[in-house]
Amino acid sequence: MQLGLIGLGKMGGNMRERIRRAGHTVIGYDRNPEVSDVSSLTELVDRLEAPRTVWVMVPAGGATQSVVDELGDLLSAGDTVVDGGNSRWTDDEKHAAELGAKGIGFVDAGVSGGVWGLKNGYALMVGGDKEHVDRLRPVFDALKPEGEAGFVHAGKVGAGHFSKMVHNGIEYAMMQAYAEGWELLEAVDSVTDVREVFRSWQEGTVIRSWLLDLAVNALDDDEHLEKLKGFAQDSGEGRWTVEAAIDNAVPLPAITASLFARFASRQDDSPQMKMVAALRNQFGGHAVESAK
Repeated sequence: MQLGLIGLGKMGGNMRERIRRAGHTVIGYDRNPEVSDVSSLTELVDRLEAPRTVWVMVPAGGATQSVVDELGDLLSAGDTVVDGGNSRWTDDEKHAAELGAKGIGFVDAGVSGGVWGLKNGYALMVGGDKEHVDRLRPVFDALKPEGEAGFVHAGKVGAGHFSKMVHNGIEYAMMQAYAEGWELLEAVDSVTDVREVFRSWQEGTVIRSWLLDLAVNALDDDEHLEKLKGFAQDSGEGRWTVEAAIDNAVPLPAITASLFARFASRQDDSPQMKMVAALRNQFGGHAVESAK
């Protein structure tokens, strides 16, 4: 299959490589000419054979809207646009309507896997009409992990990004729980090797997980996380999750508390947020702030 891919950053670049390894043709465009295969969106579209598929991996909001607007002018009826960024699900509905008026299909894909996706594969939560999703299955199969799990057609347009938003909300709460446990262990005199306690949980316990493995990686790099400032940014999806919970009268106390904890990290140097910052760096390559 042939695919255009816009945005070749930490995830987009690795996705291009994984799809190519599966035997598909990927033509990538990025503002950085050192990683781009073409010099413009116009050239990218011109090099694709109809019906074209263009996958967008740029920041949510204005950047995505700008790319969708430009693609709406460049593509033709029968082509398809995939938004694989972290867009808000309500934006998906808008983009689908705008492109649909021109006969262009739209699919939203929530993508999880971070900097490890090239090796391990990406979990894909997809929303859109069945005909558009089915046509893209070769690409989804190339990106997903081996085995039966890792891909879901979650529902209509917006369902993919809504599912990824909830996934990230759960991630907030899980990271917060590990961070709180780590701080408590560090606070008592009787526990003399907190890092090895975390390592002991990796096998045979009900709290073992990939996040726990990444926490151990972070502690191996910096046993007491002394190199990090207790500050953790939020990507926006935690906020959207809480807002959606309010709109639907669904109680989310753990996820809401974990979001507020990140706000608290911006007021003081929070020990818990050192662990959250370390985990975000481990699984997603997110930037960390060095301790002064």
